[in-house]
Amino acid sequence: MAHQLAIENVHITADVIEASEFIDLAQRYHVQAVPKTVINDRVEFTGALPEPRFMQEVLKAQS
Repeated sequence: MAHQLAIENVHITADVIEASEFIDLAQRYHVQAVPKTVINDRVEFTGALPEPRFMQEVLKAQS
């Protein structure tokens, strides 16, 4: 979902990292399960969310 938003909006970027290869980032964001999504270093959640819930989290990160 994050990548779809990034494709459709030039103001959004999305990155995927392999936690075992980027240990420093995994530690920084306290990754203990995947997928873990972090939005603007303000909102984060673990697991796949249904699209409406994902969008709620994106909007929450804006405010």
